[in-house]
Amino acid sequence: MYQTGVYLWIQIVSMSIFSDNIRHLRVQKGFSQRQLAQELIITRVRLAKYEEGISEPPFEILKRISQYFHVSIDILISVNLLKIPIDSMLTMEDNRILLPITIDKSGKDYIEILPQKAKAGYLSGYSDPEFIEKLQQMQLPFIRQGKHRAFPIEGDSMPPHREGSFIVGRYIDNISEIKDGRTYIVLSRNDGIVYKRIFRKNKKENTFLLHSDNSVYKPFEVKASDLLEVWEYACSFSTKEFQADDIDNQSIREMLLQIRKDISKIPA
Repeated sequence: MYQTGVYLWIQIVSMSIFSDNIRHLRVQKGFSQRQLAQELIITRVRLAKYEEGISEPPFEILKRISQYFHVSIDILISVNLLKIPIDSMLTMEDNRILLPITIDKSGKDYIEILPQKAKAGYLSGYSDPEFIEKLQQMQLPFIRQGKHRAFPIEGDSMPPHREGSFIVGRYIDNISEIKDGRTYIVLSRNDGIVYKRIFRKNKKENTFLLHSDNSVYKPFEVKASDLLEVWEYACSFSTKEFQADDIDNQSIREMLLQIRKDISKIPA
């Protein structure tokens, strides 16, 4: 009974947020209910019921609304757009997914820094503008164009990066941009946040192999359908002093071997 009550409460809250959002987006465009209903190919009465929270739209209409306003479905039903300016979100591929971003007064993107203590909550908060807004920020003038975010590194699977290091990644909005042998920060449903070297395993099945540069760790497979975010390596920085004995001879040999492989791939 308690679980049913909680479910109903969540459903009511989602409907309330959705009705407020669709009304807000319509007013922003300067449309009447009749005008927007014509754009969405529905009746004005049906739209009015959505705005009043009387009824829920079926998936096909919800998808149509999402595509028309260029706002993802999860944001439409879970984020109050009256509190968060739509300009503070980045439109991604097909104008259907919005990536929360933070910008300065001149409109330049900040680089959000995900601290170690917030890493565990990133899987549930990566698409939440309020979660992203609370992250610390910085700017790096030498970073090339794109959306960037800094992620903490754990363990010793990707030498020379160690505990206390951060990888700054550039957001990849299409997995076709992933290049074999390059390193990426990957957020997936099953593995959370990892920093690995990626190789495409099977194009037909759309699967990838994620390799560690430390041979002690075995590669593992990730399906494209399980990828939530991919960030291409842009640069890195460390918050701890580097020690001469941090890298053993085996790691040095492996890095030199990888460099040799990378050089051999460069066209003459």
